[in-house]
Amino acid sequence: MSIKLNHFQHVGIPVTDIRRSKAFYERLGFLNAMETVFDHLGATGKVCMMKRDSMIFELYEFPEPTVSEIRGRKDGHMDHIAFDVDSVADSFEWLKANGFQPLEEKPVELNFWKKGCKFCFINGPDGERLEFCEIVK
Repeated sequence: MSIKLNHFQHVGIPVTDIRRSKAFYERLGFLNAMETVFDHLGATGKVCMMKRDSMIFELYEFPEPTVSEIRGRKDGHMDHIAFDVDSVADSFEWLKANGFQPLEEKPVELNFWKKGCKFCFINGPDGERLEFCEIVK
């Protein structure tokens, strides 16, 4: 038996200016499907999901001072790849049972999308992060 993956769900990209990045992706035909804020070390960050057909980019801007760390990069930075799953709880248990090490003690819940989402991460062999994400329906 293997884990059930429906499709790539989104690719997360940290950005230094979310307004500029939204405008860039809008020029490529992406629409802002969801936008909200998040807490990061006691400060407020911004996130939006830019969607075109079945492709989704998660653009997120960390609050200062974290954003200064990103500005030092010359070629951009890809943070994670997300897989859409029917049940993050089942995926979490499958990952643990099959020798993967989730980065969280339990799946995380956020108020993204209309009814929220649940997710967990694992690291790949070179440190890339893979997210398993359930959008609550």
